[in-house]
Amino acid sequence: MSSIAIVYHSGFGHTAVVAQAVASGVAQVAGATAHLIPIDEFEAKQSVVDQADAVIFGSPTYMGAVSGPFKTFMDSTSKIWYGRGWQDKLAAGFTVSASQSGDKLATLNQLAIFAAQHGMIWVGLHLLPGNNNSNGSVDDLNRLGSFLGAMAQANADQGAEVTPPDSDRKTAAALGKRVAEAAARWAK
Repeated sequence: MSSIAIVYHSGFGHTAVVAQAVASGVAQVAGATAHLIPIDEFEAKQSVVDQADAVIFGSPTYMGAVSGPFKTFMDSTSKIWYGRGWQDKLAAGFTVSASQSGDKLATLNQLAIFAAQHGMIWVGLHLLPGNNNSNGSVDDLNRLGSFLGAMAQANADQGAEVTPPDSDRKTAAALGKRVAEAAARWAK
């Protein structure tokens, strides 16, 4: 039995859709439970995160970094950091922006460094890049070519019911499944 907390901020609903996809991947692993925790509920649900085997962080990429509200959440964890409360938990991350690149790698780097400061063990995305040759397609998993975490792209003029595309949602689910599988091994 493993518990996976998915702590995220979503400004326009797109990151929430990706968080739900991550949770669907966690649910594919027997004995794994996903807990979706928007950052505005973190204070009330901190014990869920503290007791989780893994924490998957998610933020939209705004101006080449995590969103302001997500950064505020990060800063609010300084007492947890000082007490090493999340040390040796598994961690992973995902992000979404309107552009194909949108400097999403900078956001994933920021999330990975945040996890490292907490003494967490980072789990990257295991999928080879998709859509990177003449036979590729926007329907490929990992079409944006990330290894550090899951990246998604959501058209700025469309709502979360339409975008990000299914391939990005499936990529996020693959990350959730990978983290849940790693948590099961890590707990042994």
